[in-house]
Amino acid sequence: MTDLSLPGPISLRRRFRTAVSRENATALLMLLPSLVLLILVIAYPMARGFVYTLYDGSLLATGRFVGLGNYYKLFMDPAFWHAVSFSFLFAICNIFGCYTIGLGFALLLNKDFPGRGIVRVLLLLPWTIPSLVAVVSWRWMVADQDALINRIVTAFGADPILFLSNGSWTIVVVIVVKIWASFPFMMLSLLAALQSVDRTLYEAAKIDGASSWHAFRYVTFPGIRSVSVVLCLLMAIWTVNDFDTPWLLARGGPADATQNLVVMAYRYTFARNNVGMGATISFVTLFALMALFALVLRATRRSSDAK
Repeated sequence: MTDLSLPGPISLRRRFRTAVSRENATALLMLLPSLVLLILVIAYPMARGFVYTLYDGSLLATGRFVGLGNYYKLFMDPAFWHAVSFSFLFAICNIFGCYTIGLGFALLLNKDFPGRGIVRVLLLLPWTIPSLVAVVSWRWMVADQDALINRIVTAFGADPILFLSNGSWTIVVVIVVKIWASFPFMMLSLLAALQSVDRTLYEAAKIDGASSWHAFRYVTFPGIRSVSVVLCLLMAIWTVNDFDTPWLLARGGPADATQNLVVMAYRYTFARNNVGMGATISFVTLFALMALFALVLRATRRSSDAK
């Protein structure tokens, strides 16, 4: 005799749980190669690097366990705080310079004018040139009193400037070169964000009698605010972790004037053969950036919720 009764609630729950468990198992199986790759490429090296911070080791030997001794030595080192101050100055100036120049050119390229495509290609050239070639070229232009820029300066009757021998001038050169190489990315990203802003909002603002400044303040900038925050955070990461510009231009000098945290970590690891301190500097930089980004994203989320 066949049972024609409908399945009860318990049977339906079991079938649902079985289906969900099968879907989860399938999803985990599909994600397993990616998870294994992430563990091998990211998680394991980071864990291994953190272990190095707990030892007073070199490139050839692990050394003895010192716990948090490397962190204590680092925080007591005046050179570390100088590297922190320069890294902060380097990042702030680069973010401000790249955003200002990039936004200005993005607003220009967002308008129709003859030759816009050629101008866009020319402005992207600093970003496409390999960093080694770009920095070496800049060094050739400012290296000594017979360099190209000093020849121009002396042609106007002024004294040559020793850009890479004076700490203040070297900091200026490093910042200028970094802005020159980075602003095209900011420009291109902001241009894409500007093109996504609804055009009808500008028409409504024009009908209401809004000036160009008010249209930018109340229409353009709110439309690109979230993209701007992400771009500034990315630029902060790339600037703090920039090794090529300060090292290839001035080897972190003169007198460690352009030594940022990455250059300092490199010197401890490969010049002083102290892997523990080098890894400690890297992880302190990582923790500081993570804390900064958490604060910025939290403040941005609060301001968005308030509106």
